[in-house]
Amino acid sequence: MSKPTISVIIPLYNKEREIEGTVRSVLAQTRLPEEIVVVDDGSTDRSAEIVRKIASPLVRLIPQTNAGECAARNRAIAEARSEYVALLDADDEWEPGFLAEIESLIDEFPGCGVYCTGFTIVSHDGRFPAPGLDRRGIVENFFRDSAHRYIAIPSASCIPRTVFDTVGGFPEGMKIAGDLYMWIKIGRHYRVCYSPERLVRYSKVASNRSASSYTPERTPYSFEELYDPAAPEEEREFIARAALGKALILSAKGGTEEAERAIRTFSWTKVYRRTLRKVRLLNRLPVRWRGPVIGLYNALAWRIARKGL
Repeated sequence: MSKPTISVIIPLYNKEREIEGTVRSVLAQTRLPEEIVVVDDGSTDRSAEIVRKIASPLVRLIPQTNAGECAARNRAIAEARSEYVALLDADDEWEPGFLAEIESLIDEFPGCGVYCTGFTIVSHDGRFPAPGLDRRGIVENFFRDSAHRYIAIPSASCIPRTVFDTVGGFPEGMKIAGDLYMWIKIGRHYRVCYSPERLVRYSKVASNRSASSYTPERTPYSFEELYDPAAPEEEREFIARAALGKALILSAKGGTEEAERAIRTFSWTKVYRRTLRKVRLLNRLPVRWRGPVIGLYNALAWRIARKGL
């Protein structure tokens, strides 16, 4: 069997403190990719300059006018030349064996829609293992098994190019949870493959976090339009989780109507009743209180549980 070709794609926007470490973690792989495609999404800091100074023929820097992370990912996918596309955020890093494990998964479990590994969360309090599965191979039920664990995040995932021909690209204009939108589309059509090896460092301490700089979305894509009431219960609950988690952020930023729409659409959820209650409570508070309240709650929850994103 021929060796699969892999392109690494990195959407970049104002990550001058992190981007060099991110790219160098790819260059330190025991199994190098065929190329590293970095799409600079209109950065206003030194991010693009730092990438240009990395002396490697594998790195291609493609500038574009700011259009958002999903649009930058789609541009990188269109520019990529390989059979497989490995996603990596500009503030995360890989352990040296990540791409080797991905290649092994592709060889052992062909035909999947996404190949994923476990990851470690890097926070101000240290490093902690993200809760995932303990078995390597095909995930029995992606939507059910993702209920309280993390199976797929962008920086720990690799997708065959042909999958995008079936499910389309990332939802352009969606600034929060565009990755979850993609996992839902992939999970509807393909099997998911997972390795419990924690080969990715996911950063909670990076600069310019997307949620912290959120502005209102202008996009035709939403979890409400993606929701299918006739779908299996596990899939419907996964969509409810994504929509209500996003609604918390929207409400905290003043998106009262958007959060209320999510409450109405997903009030039936059984698995995520606690999240539903949090959104309802937050939406009743004055807007100026919401950010501090949810920030305090999340900080306390993180310190107590030492897990989650």
